[in-house]
Amino acid sequence: MENWVIRKIEKKDNPAVAKLIRAVFDELNIPKVGTAYADSYLDLMFEEYSKPKSVYFVVEKAGKIIGSAGVAPLENEAETICELQKMYFLPEARGLGIGSQMMEKCLQAAKDFGFQKCYLETMPFMHDAQKLYKKVGFEYICSPMGSTGHVSCPVWMLKDLS
Repeated sequence: MENWVIRKIEKKDNPAVAKLIRAVFDELNIPKVGTAYADSYLDLMFEEYSKPKSVYFVVEKAGKIIGSAGVAPLENEAETICELQKMYFLPEARGLGIGSQMMEKCLQAAKDFGFQKCYLETMPFMHDAQKLYKKVGFEYICSPMGSTGHVSCPVWMLKDLS
């Protein structure tokens, strides 16, 4: 029986979400420069995703945030294109189907906002994540889109939401 819930981020979640993201970066030895780790708003996720056409979800289990992901407009790109952002899970949340449910929730939100395409950036060694992305219809593209500032993420993918 599942004892976790996916819900929208609340202001009180900010410290836990920032801690989770930093912990996954440390665990997987993801570069800290040119990635989400260096984003200026990492400690203010609730505020960042309170902007128009943006939403951020957390996975909570027994009062602990064990995963998170969101969508927002892709900066310096057509307004019909959003970005799947900051999708990270602690080891205890992996392999349980939570990622698939989180992806479903994010992509539905993107469609509800009226986006036509969803972009994402990831690391080459994040094979499980890429497997999930491909499963839901993301395809590899040969160059980055928009202005994410994540120059250390060399894998780019795009999904048609229609």
